[in-house]
Amino acid sequence: MTKVSGGEVDVRFDDQGEGRAFLLLHGGGGPQTVAGFAARLAAHGRVITPVHAGFGGTERPEWLSSMAGLAEVYVQLLEDEDLHDVVVVGNSMGGWTAAEMALLGSDRISGIVLVDAVGIEVEGHPVVDIFPLTLDELSKLSYHDPAKFGIDPSTFTDAQKAGMAANRAALAVYGASMADPTLRERLAGVKVPSLVLWGESDQVVDPEYGRAYAEAIPGSVFHVLPGTGHVPQIETPELLLDEVTGFAGHTGSGHAQ
Repeated sequence: MTKVSGGEVDVRFDDQGEGRAFLLLHGGGGPQTVAGFAARLAAHGRVITPVHAGFGGTERPEWLSSMAGLAEVYVQLLEDEDLHDVVVVGNSMGGWTAAEMALLGSDRISGIVLVDAVGIEVEGHPVVDIFPLTLDELSKLSYHDPAKFGIDPSTFTDAQKAGMAANRAALAVYGASMADPTLRERLAGVKVPSLVLWGESDQVVDPEYGRAYAEAIPGSVFHVLPGTGHVPQIETPELLLDEVTGFAGHTGSGHAQ
């Protein structure tokens, strides 16, 4: 159990690899969206991949209902596991959570990588409301080549359908609008090295939104990933791996291989 100011939460996480520590935070699609990438990254360090409470069949206490709350939980997890020199990598809502973690000022974090993150408001570039969308509609917005990664819901088992519904319900609690009007201004307080990565074909949050995200973080680096949509860890994992390990090699003690 991880104890924070709001209460206690049972944090389930996968732990693989050894060496330089990475905390890998999944997006609204759930922990399975980063599982394959976690295995790749584990060849370069120790990878901790938590399941956000409420996702993947886990329990979510009532008090835990925001990305800022998740950030507090995960900063405490770094304390509990006595992790140092950690690079936090987050996709979509996981990126928002990583940004909130950086703002908490933990000296255990040596850098953050925001991958097609949500959380800020950018005039003229809203985050798409995914909740009314079918899986097919969401896939078309999420991938550079949706035909390769389409999901046929008619093949789902009842358990898979229930899991998806639970994940979506949890996502709605944490960030129904996928934006906090205060976050963009608060990002000026991020003091760790930051890499902001964006798929060139992301139509959930477009690259101009990503550019605005990077511009709000002092000293951050912004890279656009070609042939990539909202989930690079699935669509172009080797591109993402090169970016993450290269960044890690230039931050903190630089132990990534």
